Amino acid sequence: MSRASSQTGKAGRFKGWTTIRWGKLSLRGWAELLGLVAATACIVAILFVRREYVPYRPGHTFNVHDAAFFGSAHAAADAVPIEGNKVTLLHNGNGIFPPMLEAIRGARHTVNFEAFLFHSGKVGDQFIEAFNERAKAGVEVRILLDGIGSGTSLKNSDVKRMTDAGCRFAYYHPTRALRLDRINRRTHRRVLVIDGKVGFTGGAGFADEWQGDGAKVDNWREIHAKLEGPVVAKLQSAFQQHWLSETKELLTGGHHFPVLEKTGTLRVQATSSNEFTVAALPLIQAVAMAAAEKTIYITNPYCTPTEDQVWVLREAVKRGVDVRMILPGKYNDQPATKAAGRGSYGELLKAGVKIYEFNPTMIHSKIMVVDGMFSMVGTSNLDARSSLINEEIDISVYDESFGAEMNRVFLEDFKNSREYTLEDFKKRSIKERFVEWVVKPFRSQL
Repeated sequence: MSRASSQTGKAGRFKGWTTIRWGKLSLRGWAELLGLVAATACIVAILFVRREYVPYRPGHTFNVHDAAFFGSAHAAADAVPIEGNKVTLLHNGNGIFPPMLEAIRGARHTVNFEAFLFHSGKVGDQFIEAFNERAKAGVEVRILLDGIGSGTSLKNSDVKRMTDAGCRFAYYHPTRALRLDRINRRTHRRVLVIDGKVGFTGGAGFADEWQGDGAKVDNWREIHAKLEGPVVAKLQSAFQQHWLSETKELLTGGHHFPVLEKTGTLRVQATSSNEFTVAALPLIQAVAMAAAEKTIYITNPYCTPTEDQVWVLREAVKRGVDVRMILPGKYNDQPATKAAGRGSYGELLKAGVKIYEFNPTMIHSKIMVVDGMFSMVGTSNLDARSSLINEEIDISVYDESFGAEMNRVFLEDFKNSREYTLEDFKKRSIKERFVEWVVKPFRSQL
């Protein structure tokens, strides 16, 4: 029998098998129906599984100096500021990675690390080598990475290097899992805690784009924070929440939760967003914006504000508040997200909000400072994904000296930014308008 005849025979047998009826449908019909159900379940999981969002448009009934402010802003999370902390701002890869690596190399008992983006490359290698050296020295090293943010860009050989050295490794919501409801629920947190005493969080990704001084095209502009004092326990708790979820290992004892003495004067709170709970972070932002009387300075890489956020900022301008936003300009790694957010620029600009686009490189900093008194630094973007879907962590600092430092940081970036005017918005190209229209239905995912 020829090869062609053999293949024809096999095709005929397969066709005959698929036409066998089982109940009201053929086996092929049942297979197609099952595929349709699976596809529908994936779409529902991706587009509709999210935490509860409470529309909120607070009025201006108190300012940031009012005794009721901090508790009101954090009412959906933890209303009490944690006293006695020190927060050090770290800038760009050259200023972020060396202190983190130094802290890892100095660990005596535990290293707990969680990240959204951790890629194979020069930066990844530096951290892998530091993790492995400590694990071989007997330190407990735990590494938790997001299944989508890191899974496709971290080589399996690099994972094996870490586990062979003794690191404990897990992916948060692995992409190969059968839990479809978890497909779109990602950890966007960045947490590093050393011996339960020193913590780091902020916007940095652990990939080669974050190298350098933040002034060149291929060196992203970024801000991270080093925390010392009692608030570090909140970062440890945030890490444990996800580690326990994925590994069923509960972290206890003095090597994870030591007694933390006061190390500074700052009043700080760390707020995490969690699955299926009311989104606390946008409520904090809304109350802070509504309390502003002088300035609201926002830097954010992925800005697709909700109607409520546009309303709160518009009301602030009406009160005479100087509202400025620094956003990515020419250099932007997520053009679809920028297009989705650009549709809101018109309303903001008409209201008097001033928008500036950062010129030197991609700006990835995620900060807000209100009236030079209340500041936020962390992982959240000003978009629906951070509000409704991603697991985030942000720190808020209630201190005038720290607020003054945050103002200086913003104004330095402001010097390297170009104003985006209402005239620019009106003159945007047909291509830009078309892309905005195409991505509009997917704003909640961008």
